[in-house]
Amino acid sequence: MLRLLLRLLTLIALLSPAASRAELVVVTSQRSGPVELSREQAEKLYLGRTTTLGDGTPVKLVDLPNGPVRDDFYLKLTSKNPSQIVAYRSRLVFTGRTTPPLEAESVAEARQWLADTPNLIGYLERADVTSAMRILLRLP
Repeated sequence: MLRLLLRLLTLIALLSPAASRAELVVVTSQRSGPVELSREQAEKLYLGRTTTLGDGTPVKLVDLPNGPVRDDFYLKLTSKNPSQIVAYRSRLVFTGRTTPPLEAESVAEARQWLADTPNLIGYLERADVTSAMRILLRLP
């Protein structure tokens, strides 16, 4: 019953006007070398299927704290809801096939990491992107 209630609340949050209006972008630092990222590559990175870009460059990922923006990102990128992502990632971590993304405590912390750290990839609402970042992918 609790699980059903959590899914319902998540669905309501994802369908709210604020969540559906925000453009989400995948970004990296301007300090990173030339980076090209397709939607499929981003999905593979965030699902733990790969840890490198197409050219073999290793990257690390950052997640925003639990909440509507994070949920919206995974739904838009992977078509998976939060409980599906947790279950999927738990299996991969348990088997040692991947490690989860670094989890920022706030959007401000994620912005700082993304601006300062080469080869770190993360996602933000478009309005939170700074000039120290490069947009790699848009998720309307």
